[in-house]
Amino acid sequence: MSSTPKRTVVLLFGGRSSEHGISCVTAAGVLRSIDRTRFDVIPVGITKQGATVLMQESDLEDYRLEAGALPEVHDNGTRVLWPASTATRTLTVIEQSSALRSLGHVDAVLPMLHGPYGEDGTVQGMLDLVDLPYVGSGVLGSALCMDKHAVKTVLADAGIAVAPWRTVTQSQITRDPSLAETLDEGLQYPLFVKPARAGSSVGVSRVTDASEIPAALELAFAEDRTVLIESGVTGREVEIAVLEGRGQDGPRTSSVIGEIVFTGRDFYDFEAKYLGAAGVELELPARVTEGEFASIRDAAVRAFEVTQCAGLARIDFFLTADGPVLNEINTLPGFTPISMYPRLWQESGLGYTELITELVELAIEKSAAY
Repeated sequence: MSSTPKRTVVLLFGGRSSEHGISCVTAAGVLRSIDRTRFDVIPVGITKQGATVLMQESDLEDYRLEAGALPEVHDNGTRVLWPASTATRTLTVIEQSSALRSLGHVDAVLPMLHGPYGEDGTVQGMLDLVDLPYVGSGVLGSALCMDKHAVKTVLADAGIAVAPWRTVTQSQITRDPSLAETLDEGLQYPLFVKPARAGSSVGVSRVTDASEIPAALELAFAEDRTVLIESGVTGREVEIAVLEGRGQDGPRTSSVIGEIVFTGRDFYDFEAKYLGAAGVELELPARVTEGEFASIRDAAVRAFEVTQCAGLARIDFFLTADGPVLNEINTLPGFTPISMYPRLWQESGLGYTELITELVELAIEKSAAY
């Protein structure tokens, strides 16, 4: 009996966003756990300046979160060239010596990128141009879910509850600085001031008084020219994992949800998510009723479909007395072995290695169907 031939996967990580280091840690977790009986891996890093370089697996061995330090893709002088057309799926590398070397046929790309220039449809569009299958949402779903204002507008129009918000641009504030004094009108404190297109809580501030808004805007504008001011929502912060269905099947969700429990921290910021800061605990599985779980599951599946997500998404809600309020859709969520998305599937009976396999096979299967 012949064995199934191994597939070749490009593991793409790093990038130009402020979440570069988290992407590196995520990629290292995937590399350590991907099923080597099924997949050969080509590690490709993107430097903070946008250079696409060929990495060695040994380069990722030290990519860990230790003592608050974040790793970085350094320019090693190589350059990875994507296919020149849809006629081939072969990658090429320009070596440090300037010699060209084929990296062979690629079956799929596994982007472990977070934030702008990776999670926002830019890389997805590049891969679509040369017909390379990839894990995750396409251009529209990625771009839409990355833009907090745009996705809230679409979700609200579809009847999915979201927190009340206002949006302001840097140019509007520059033209009329007094506008900052009215941004809280109609909203409920505490407010959350967020960059429209950033992730991992980078640039986010919790504001309890109008006097704090200017500083919060300055922090958020450092990440994006468009900023949201959102009402605080009273409710439990819960998260559910969504996975695209096979064939004609609809999206699947984890059979449990997770909860962010605050024990001394105002909100789930970057330090709490990734650097082990105190004041936050993760409860998995969260204690919810069957009715509460059903309402979260149904809203998550509907949101996944309305926003044209594909592959995977972690969808975050506030569970209020009136039902779930959708906070955020993450199309390329944190994916280390201890991240919430893989842990939700682990609790649901799908292990980390098996989850990686399923995502890659979904990407290849969908590509073959077109």
